[in-house]
Amino acid sequence: MTLLLESLFNGAAIGSVLLIAALGLAIVFGLMGVINLAHGELMMLGAYTTYVVQSFFKLPLLEPLFGGYIFVAVVVAFLVSGLVGLLLERSVIRRLYGRPLETLLATWGVSLILQQFVRTVPLAWSTGLWLAAMVALAGPLVGNRLWGLRQRPWLLRLGSWVVAAAVGVAAAGWIRGAMPKLARASARNVDVTAPRWLRGGLDLGDWTLPIPRLVIIGLTILAVVAVYWFLNRSLWGLRIRAVTQNRTMSDCLGIPTQTVDALTFGVGSGLAGVAGVAVSLLGSVGPNVGGDYIVGCFMVVVLGGVGNLWGAVVASAGIGVLTDVIGAGRLLEVWPQMPARLQQGVEFFATTSMARVLVFALIVLVLQVRPAGLFPQRGRMAEV
Repeated sequence: MTLLLESLFNGAAIGSVLLIAALGLAIVFGLMGVINLAHGELMMLGAYTTYVVQSFFKLPLLEPLFGGYIFVAVVVAFLVSGLVGLLLERSVIRRLYGRPLETLLATWGVSLILQQFVRTVPLAWSTGLWLAAMVALAGPLVGNRLWGLRQRPWLLRLGSWVVAAAVGVAAAGWIRGAMPKLARASARNVDVTAPRWLRGGLDLGDWTLPIPRLVIIGLTILAVVAVYWFLNRSLWGLRIRAVTQNRTMSDCLGIPTQTVDALTFGVGSGLAGVAGVAVSLLGSVGPNVGGDYIVGCFMVVVLGGVGNLWGAVVASAGIGVLTDVIGAGRLLEVWPQMPARLQQGVEFFATTSMARVLVFALIVLVLQVRPAGLFPQRGRMAEV
């Protein structure tokens, strides 16, 4: 019984990391039909955002609140990755809807650009750039509300860009002086310092549950519930589902389809940032951290059924349990008298990397029988 519970918990932990990473991709790929190979790099931005936020909370003024920085990091990472995803949709993806191969090539190029960006640009300047972008986006809204400049859009845009540039330069200069670690280029891996309450484990007799994995499982549950409520209970979720099923009719009924596209892509990208926060709790953060999860994310989405949220949950749980059972060699513990030939094969796959190879091979076999996934669902790609 202990072995079974341990396998289920480890599988749930592995599956939670995959699910929270694939959740945003399930929205972007499943509902919009966009093959976003830059999804892993959006996760990487969320992980680096966690490092920047915890660096702020190490300042003398915020150090007493250091234990709660992880909650702030989740919100800020969602905003950072969501903003980058929104800019990606507005500049590149909007012209490529209905052309999945072109979106694959374009987002692959964007992923390379983002990787090189974090390798060469110091975190201080990238933080200032993000603050400048936020000011540039919020400037027109503030101008319309406070000063009634709606009739002069050019003045709004010009003033927003001027203020944004000043804010970005000033913020980057202050960060370089207050936090010297952020002034260097981020080519090397950085380590996120977990709060004291996130360290260690929870002892249950002879069984210890790592607290970081428990937190990741809880964060994944909250993310799944939030996405389900957003898609099925909110007005914009209804609009997203309407555009997914019939874009032309939704446009005729007055639904702002371009705004729906931008919102969908922004929410999916923001969820990738939240996944980056979870990943930062498991190890070092580097420019290539997103590449370790992108294949698994697509496997979860395709196996569960494109556009099906609960299918992604079932697929991630199954992949997690299989990876733990195979990679940890638990079959040898269950069946110690295993024949020699079979035992050699089990020992060969009893590593994390080889277990992934075997699990992905099994997924390919399943897709031969059910090419639409375990729980297929109609989406924009299925429109006729």
